[in-house]
Amino acid sequence: MDRITATKTARLAQECSKIFPLSPEIENAIAKTNREEFVPAGFRHNAYKLDALPIGASQYISSPLTVAKMTEYLFPRGADRVLEIGCGSGYQAAVLSHLFRGVFTIERIEPLLLQAKQRFRNLGINNVHTRTDDGQNGWISYGPYDRILFSATAKAIPSKLFEQLADGGILVAPMVKGNKQVITRFIKNGDIIEEEELEDCDFVPVLDGVQK
Repeated sequence: MDRITATKTARLAQECSKIFPLSPEIENAIAKTNREEFVPAGFRHNAYKLDALPIGASQYISSPLTVAKMTEYLFPRGADRVLEIGCGSGYQAAVLSHLFRGVFTIERIEPLLLQAKQRFRNLGINNVHTRTDDGQNGWISYGPYDRILFSATAKAIPSKLFEQLADGGILVAPMVKGNKQVITRFIKNGDIIEEEELEDCDFVPVLDGVQK
């Protein structure tokens, strides 16, 4: 990252932290992730604004503030592996790559995933593992995961995902609650899943199947 870009991403991280206080590790992860790389060329001039931007296939790259919040709600400290449902542009996974030893991310729209993989390669990110699939299946071969993050809104969390969550693990997902969406944190303690509603939000929905 050149000096100008580094200055812009550091400023972006500080702006997020002013609105929603971030832990130093997460502010640093935002500052170290070049958001310009994840934004379509026509929107590069907006890369450092706190806005969601379209990335094609009716999908969006989340606002940096939303990515920062979702990451903070995961409590990444001390966790080793994270599973992300909904890779999209790859920006959230890139931020997570600075905080977890292994990031496993699933995307159902194949062209989006191929673009995200190319970005990870361009940026020299080697600890993000990708898969084209319906994310609601999870990725059983690398489980259990310390953390699971949904980057799209779910009506319900499939039980197989809770099975792939380690004991004591945390799952964060935007959930449909009546006529709104709420970021919800689930904590797994043995057979008990504790649920905590955090804040209203607006994400694209989780969809079934794979799109080539």
